[in-house]
Amino acid sequence: METEDGGSAPSTPVTPGAPLFGAFRPERSGNGRRASSLLKSCKCFGVEALALEEGILPSVSCALSPTPICLARKVGAEFIGTLILIFSGTATAIVNQKTQGTETLLGLAASTGLAVMIVILSTGHISGAHLNPSVTIAFAALRHFPWKQVPVYIGAQVMASICAAFMLKAIFEPIMGGGVTVPEGGYAQAFALEFIITFNLMFVVTAVATDTRAVGELAGIAVGATVMLNILIAGETTGASMNPVRTLGPSIAANNYKAIWVYLTAPILGALAGAGAYSAVKIPDKDDKAHDKPLVEEHSFRR
Repeated sequence: METEDGGSAPSTPVTPGAPLFGAFRPERSGNGRRASSLLKSCKCFGVEALALEEGILPSVSCALSPTPICLARKVGAEFIGTLILIFSGTATAIVNQKTQGTETLLGLAASTGLAVMIVILSTGHISGAHLNPSVTIAFAALRHFPWKQVPVYIGAQVMASICAAFMLKAIFEPIMGGGVTVPEGGYAQAFALEFIITFNLMFVVTAVATDTRAVGELAGIAVGATVMLNILIAGETTGASMNPVRTLGPSIAANNYKAIWVYLTAPILGALAGAGAYSAVKIPDKDDKAHDKPLVEEHSFRR
């Protein structure tokens, strides 16, 4: 909310399910009662009772309370979002194999990047659109997500991956193998690439999802573009999974578990490193300097 000297107080992230508008700006009015009733509908700090009685509003920080979302809705949105992502990315790889490479690497990158973008824009305000156990674990490790919800989120992501993979198997059998991410080179090279590209992804995700100075409304575009860039970098070498469930479901459906340990460990470690790196360079808010909050705050791609 704007202050009288032209400055502005920093806003705070809103939890998943909150309105798109992050803050409410009451108009200055000579009617003290009307202003007071508006202030009662939101959480305000620094309002003096004397100022309210005189009908003069001092500078305040004000935000509407987020609408609570039950865990079942969050898990349902996470399941559907992950299902769309895994189905789209894996299907493009299978079609590319079926048509002898007509999709090209650029097409594979664009398909997965677009899938990430549309899922974040459509479900980010409900579940946070993690779509990836690595993202969920990294958020929980940095206290941006409650640990008690981690098992159900990962369970939904794994089930969505398996469902998408067997749907594709029923449609495209016997060429399901094209959708499995396997390393073309050595295991050490594959591990290093998966670690680095997941680091890149989680660095961007942490920025747009947890920092009020980043443009949160463009999170879908930023994360989708990062996924696309990572696939252009590592797609030919590792398949650019960046996501344990992107590999797990198709591997089960195709019965191909080659180097699966790389795709289950490197993305998680890369995500933890990426989230930690952004947290280290992030400009702290005034509230963060004042005191260390013990409570976990859930963050969403839509603020």
